[in-house]
Amino acid sequence: MTTYNVFRTSEEKDLATLAKETIASQIKLILEQKERAQIALSGGKTPSEAYQLLSREPLSWDRVDIFLGDERWVEPNNELSNVRMIRSTLLGSEPGDKGRFYPIPISQSSTPDESAFAYENLIKEICHGNPPVFDLVLLGLGSDGHTASLFPGTDSVQQTNRLVTVGIGNGLERISLTAPVLSASRKVIFLVGGESKQVALKRLLDPSESSERTPARLVQPLSEVIVLADDAALELY
Repeated sequence: MTTYNVFRTSEEKDLATLAKETIASQIKLILEQKERAQIALSGGKTPSEAYQLLSREPLSWDRVDIFLGDERWVEPNNELSNVRMIRSTLLGSEPGDKGRFYPIPISQSSTPDESAFAYENLIKEICHGNPPVFDLVLLGLGSDGHTASLFPGTDSVQQTNRLVTVGIGNGLERISLTAPVLSASRKVIFLVGGESKQVALKRLLDPSESSERTPARLVQPLSEVIVLADDAALELY
C-alpha cells in the first residue's frame, strides 16, 4: 500500500518555495545516481510560481529532460497552455532554460489521438522501462479528486493499456499520462494548496477511499509519495 509523507506550510504563498526546494533536492539526488533525469511537471498557479524560483537554482539543467503530465488541447501560445507556462517560467531564465523540454505536440493539423500517440512514442524513446519510468513526477489535485487530466467518471481513469490518453475535463479536451505510467515513477510529489482542496486531500490520504471518486488514488508508486500542502488544504486531515 502506498504511503504518504506530508510536509506542510502555514501559508499557501510559502508552498512555491517549499516545492522549489523539494524538487531541486530530488533532481540533485537523481543526477548523483544517473547521467540524465527525466521529470514530468504539472500546470497550475502554485507550480508556476515554484518553477520561476526553480529556474534560478544552480542545477545541471542540461542533463534534465522535462515532460508534461497533462495538457489542455489548445495551441501552445494559448493562455491556458501548460507548454506556454513552462516556457515562460522554468525555461524563462537562466540556468533553467538549459533544460531539454519535450512538449506534448499539438497543432491544428493533428487530432488529440494523434498527439497522444506521438507523445507516447517520444516518452518511450527517452525514458527506459516498461512502462517507461520517470524519475520524478509533480502532480496537482483538483477539488473533485482528479490529478493530471484523470477526471472522475471519465474513460481516461480506466485506461491501463496506454501511456498517454485523451479525455475531457472541465469542458476541454485534454491529453494526459495514464495511471500506470504515473505509478511507475520513482518519486511522486503532490502539490496541494487552498481551502477548496480540503475534501479532496482528505480523500487522497484516506486508504479506504475509492479511486473511482478520487482518481488521484490511482497513482500508487512503490516509493513513498511526498505531499506538499498548506494549513488550509490540510484542515480536515
